[in-house]
Amino acid sequence: MRKYCEQCGKEIETKVISKRESYNVCGELIEVDAQVLVCSECGEEFFCEELDNATLVSAYNEYRRRHKLLLPEEIRKIREQYGLSQRSFAKLLNWGDKTICRYENGSIQDKAHNSILLFLREPENMRTYLTENEVTLDEKQIRRLLMTIETLEENKEFHASHRIFDLFFSNVPCEENGFKGFDYDKFCAMVLFFAHKNSELLKTKLMKLLNYSDMLFYKENGISISGMKYVHLPYGPVPDHFEILLEKMQVDHIAHIEITCDNGYERYQIIPERDIPFDEFSKEELNILQRVYDKFAHFGSVEISEYSHKEKGYASTKQGEIISYAYAKEIELDK
Repeated sequence: MRKYCEQCGKEIETKVISKRESYNVCGELIEVDAQVLVCSECGEEFFCEELDNATLVSAYNEYRRRHKLLLPEEIRKIREQYGLSQRSFAKLLNWGDKTICRYENGSIQDKAHNSILLFLREPENMRTYLTENEVTLDEKQIRRLLMTIETLEENKEFHASHRIFDLFFSNVPCEENGFKGFDYDKFCAMVLFFAHKNSELLKTKLMKLLNYSDMLFYKENGISISGMKYVHLPYGPVPDHFEILLEKMQVDHIAHIEITCDNGYERYQIIPERDIPFDEFSKEELNILQRVYDKFAHFGSVEISEYSHKEKGYASTKQGEIISYAYAKEIELDK
């Protein structure tokens, strides 16, 4: 990108650098790694709305991590689980009409509101809330909500999936999962995105695409996309307990593996069974996924594996160890 630099007095090429910046969030000073657009000759900084917004989101997410607050997309998922609009959910909670809208769009909720949302994440708690509190929803809305709660409570797959993820996948945000509890729906959406983009996507390459997407998004936004942990294995970074996830995706008719032979070698190809659920992604997440796809579009499984071996996160860990998202700051797709 070329811009006019006041210091140089001419139009010059720009570059993006990483630097530590401090932001005041709710009265607390938060330091984050910011991506800043600068003049490639004199280092003068330029305003870049996209980069500056990403840094602000990163600062807000760091504040949420410190105070164990739900992320905007986690609040949205709680609401959507019960089939409620933003306005209906706010009425149910006796909050202002725009409160849920603000929270889902990035405003930081207070701790009291956060505690209520955490409580209502479980269907049985929502039933208790409805029976013990006066709500302003009409009778039709309440009946529909109770039916949804009953369906969730009786749905064996709902409970089974929760038990599986409690055992194998962490819901506690930490540096190993990019400060985000594992999100199965988001993970599946990422798999479908790459499987549709690449008609002959092999399992080995998919694992690297997922890793680069989560790590790069973390680098620029302070949080991962899927909440997945990645482990150091011989062929590069691999999602932790990937085989369990793949088996569940097959049972859920989301995607499956088709094994074929090519000159005596087995090929494990990812076959999507659903369309890409674009509504699962934010604009920023889609941007990262597309950038990762574009970078590795012409890489084979061997090439992308060898490429991933050069990353500091992989080189600094041993086989079987989790690759911390702290290494994400070292990733450069343009190298």
